Amino acid sequence: MSNTYRDFATRGTARATVLRTVGPRERRSHLTAPRVPTVGIDIGGTKVMAGVVDADGNILETLRTETPDKSKSPKVVEDTIVELVLDLSDRHDVHAVGIGAAGWVDADRNKVLFAPHLAWRNEPLRDAISARLAVPVLVDNDANTAAWAEWRFGAGRGEDHLVMITLGTGIGGAILEDGQVKRGKFGVAGEFGHMQVVPGGHRCPCGNRGCWEQYSSGNALVREARELAAADSPVAYHLIERVGGNIHEITGPLITELARGGDAMCVELLQDIGQWLGVGIANLAAALDPSCFVIGGGVSAADDLLIGPARDAFRRHLTGRGYRPEARIAKAQLGPEAGMVGAADLARLVARRFRRANRRRVERHERYERYAQALRTATTPGAALSDLATTIGAGGTGPANGHSKENGRSSQGKENGQGGTSDPAAPRGTGNLPGGTTAPDSPDAVDAPATGRSTSTDRTTRADGAEGTTR
Repeated sequence: MSNTYRDFATRGTARATVLRTVGPRERRSHLTAPRVPTVGIDIGGTKVMAGVVDADGNILETLRTETPDKSKSPKVVEDTIVELVLDLSDRHDVHAVGIGAAGWVDADRNKVLFAPHLAWRNEPLRDAISARLAVPVLVDNDANTAAWAEWRFGAGRGEDHLVMITLGTGIGGAILEDGQVKRGKFGVAGEFGHMQVVPGGHRCPCGNRGCWEQYSSGNALVREARELAAADSPVAYHLIERVGGNIHEITGPLITELARGGDAMCVELLQDIGQWLGVGIANLAAALDPSCFVIGGGVSAADDLLIGPARDAFRRHLTGRGYRPEARIAKAQLGPEAGMVGAADLARLVARRFRRANRRRVERHERYERYAQALRTATTPGAALSDLATTIGAGGTGPANGHSKENGRSSQGKENGQGGTSDPAAPRGTGNLPGGTTAPDSPDAVDAPATGRSTSTDRTTRADGAEGTTR
């Protein structure tokens, strides 16, 4: 019996034992993680931002797109994420992907349990994306990733107890203590935006009323401005004139711009948002007693027009003021890119130095998926062949016997519960061609290197039914 490492590595239990001798990947810290470029994804209620970030927190390239409509299926968002990563991987080495999602992420950082601004309910986002990209993927709450970035590279450096508050479409929050993000027992700690501050108040997308984010967020700011404009209030004249009477063009950045220019109504709206922000911070200080609050998100671009009133309200509502140390309130230094940078940096904890995102591998995976779907939906062998011709298209036929290996890892198609069983309707090639090459109608043959030497191990079926291996 052979005792080579390759023999052990192909067995599930023995392989796990070998990996544990060098320590599980979960025990990595930011000090021991590989210094490789990774991609960070920040998924908000209105935008999806992706960027390549190096080990020092420097952004090498950024891409942005609009978040697909909430009414669309989760797969639409997954498609957007995959395309952004592949676009970046065409120009950069991508060793892992970190995703900051605006929702509740479970303790295993796999499922998005609930996203108020997206159609995600118990969505296994990490598994779905990692299966398609074939690189390690980490998923976390977007406020957690932003807090990590500010602690590593921004306004929270040197702080041992930090609370992050992000003001965007809603309000996100995160707690970081002694270099660890506190996620709680079930992974949903830090959802400060859904603290009830006004019983029976404005309806929140989460289903409750009076949540904090309905009074101190980008949505709250825009809602109040549009209501004044819709009522044709004299104080909104300048704002109405700026948007040409179309109140749907009123946005948070526009309100901030006019406030900086001295528009009285816009200044007052930001002050109201800031005062509600200070009330919430005072409540959090009573419960958590951090050394620093970092305010981030798109609304924080208003600077002292927002944070000044927040500091004043915080001091007025702080329990025991004058007899206790006061936490520092600081604006985030990394701006709206904090969540993306933090997600990318956290992804280095699961990165593999010699595994990179590859468009060819993803396209091959998608061809196999279409092939399997055609077999599942076909009612007869003849219909299966017809469906394959129309669904997969020229040059995209499925494997001869349902087997494929990429980078030494085996993937076997399963049909009717039997692993590795060929469907009789599957299109077959010529078997083992001279020289041990793969049949030309196999997806692996399409992607074979031009040198004629295959870098993967493919299994083919001989005429006598025995399995042969070509390398």
